[in-house]
Amino acid sequence: MMKKIVLVSAFLSASLFFAQKAKVYDGPGYTINVPEGWKSTNDNDIVNIFPSNEIGAITISEYHDLNLPKTEMKKFILALYKSEDPESKIKESKGRKGYTEYSYEYFDEKNKLFWITRAFQKDKDLYLVSINCGQKFWNGNYMNLFNETFNSFKIKK
Repeated sequence: MMKKIVLVSAFLSASLFFAQKAKVYDGPGYTINVPEGWKSTNDNDIVNIFPSNEIGAITISEYHDLNLPKTEMKKFILALYKSEDPESKIKESKGRKGYTEYSYEYFDEKNKLFWITRAFQKDKDLYLVSINCGQKFWNGNYMNLFNETFNSFKIKK
């Protein structure tokens, strides 16, 4: 029994030691973890977070006083990609803090890019968070880092 406890403790310690370090990007209404060595830019309140080789990015847009009815949200997301997918491909769920969360995955055949988008809408507030990554890089470590970063997005209020 003692050997199992020591083995599990060693494994957990090693995984924490080798885990990717991250710093927190603290936006006005949200936070997100940025992996060590990645860059972030803020261009007119549109934040891009990306690895130094620029093979993809996470983009965050924050909108307030936006008059976009909930019934039009799925059409809005599809229009972002000029997608012909049915609205049913966008998953909708009740999120935390009263936000409705929309999730959509899209593959751009022409540019060979994976796009994963989450939109958080509450009243006239909208947070749009998306990943875009080249198809040949969307595997292994990059996919994990993009997803970990993407999933660390938290709305403050």
